[in-house]
Amino acid sequence: MLVGSKVDYDINNLYIPKDGKEDIEYQKSFSATLTIIVRDKDGKVIKKYKQKSHSPTTNFIFLMLPITFYYNTGNIVQITTVSGATINYNPYNGVYSYYIVYPNNVSNYNTYLVNIMVGSGSYSNPYNAYNLNAPISNGSGVGQLLYGIPNIPTNITISGNQAYFIISQPLTNQSGETITISEVGIIISLGIIYNENLNINGGNILVWYDTLSSPISLSNGQSATIYYTFSVNA
Repeated sequence: MLVGSKVDYDINNLYIPKDGKEDIEYQKSFSATLTIIVRDKDGKVIKKYKQKSHSPTTNFIFLMLPITFYYNTGNIVQITTVSGATINYNPYNGVYSYYIVYPNNVSNYNTYLVNIMVGSGSYSNPYNAYNLNAPISNGSGVGQLLYGIPNIPTNITISGNQAYFIISQPLTNQSGETITISEVGIIISLGIIYNENLNINGGNILVWYDTLSSPISLSNGQSATIYYTFSVNA
């Protein structure tokens, strides 16, 4: 075994040809970041919180890879709503295909971001979560927070070799007491057409979940804005 500063120096300064070094230092990657800005009753920023986000749920994975799951297992995908109901998503049943519908002016199908929900609990295995452990409801009563309107970008921002988009939502504490936030989740309303008659099966589903490494306490009158940044370099 070789031990010593000279060995460390040789390893850290190993010569790599320029074309090879660029390939090593630059790799395509996807990242998600959760940021929370807390303000007092006068709107002054009093706390900034930021952490890496890495908890897509089972629902999210199924929506991304339904055909792979179907061909590997022979089973249809079952997506669980926040109420515990299930949505069957069979990408193809031998006659016709199921498919996800999005909002449009003609049919008004409602697949969109419902809200960025916060809660006062946590899960040890967020992958299996289909709702927050202890979701905080919307309102100004005891234990509630007022949820503002979600902000959803209309375009993806391109900056250099990076593409990203940010979704956000404000919330305010008017409950008369201090409320602690320890979990955050993204909930969308999903609609799936499941037969040739265009019948729609859907509901609200949790697609992303994070437990805060440091819980945030909001005193009465304080507000917070939750930001999720999703980016990829290419």
